[in-house]
Amino acid sequence: MNPELDFFFNMDGKWQGAYKQLRVLILECGLTEELKWGKPCYTFKGTNIVLIHGFKEYCALLFHKGALLKDTNGILVQQTENVQAARQIRFTKAKEIAGMKATLKAYIFEAIEVEKAGLKVDFKKTKEYKVPEEFEKKLVETPELKSAFESLTPGRQRGYLLHFSQPKQSKTRISRIEKCMEQILNGKGLND
Repeated sequence: MNPELDFFFNMDGKWQGAYKQLRVLILECGLTEELKWGKPCYTFKGTNIVLIHGFKEYCALLFHKGALLKDTNGILVQQTENVQAARQIRFTKAKEIAGMKATLKAYIFEAIEVEKAGLKVDFKKTKEYKVPEEFEKKLVETPELKSAFESLTPGRQRGYLLHFSQPKQSKTRISRIEKCMEQILNGKGLND
């Protein structure tokens, strides 16, 4: 147990009992406990395998390459449609963990084997993302915007495409595009 993470496990909160059970279970699988993103992250030879985190309605084990796991029990959850690699196993009660101990360990060991085998998630390429009609129109109308957008890194391009595509209403998409134009022209990503 990494003492650097004691603060996380000793905080008051709804999921503390679940977090402590998960910690023991994961460490029994031989992973190294580290602090990443303010959460307990468990690694194998320096590579992220699983992370413990909590939300209002549930706590979860997040498998960094969960998309590559077989999920024979059908318990892995894709958080949103845009999450490509990670998958969660969610718990709404701490007592669920005790009943799933063998299954959880099997998933963790499978995740370690995925890492040992050097498997990689086949991420969607930027050109495979849908360009919203409103943004396509703006790129045609403003050649310098098109040039600036094409000069961005693929990750920054994806960030904008996802941001522009999320709203259901066209006027909201247009508003987002207009708010971000200056940032794109300055070669900045959505969160820069």
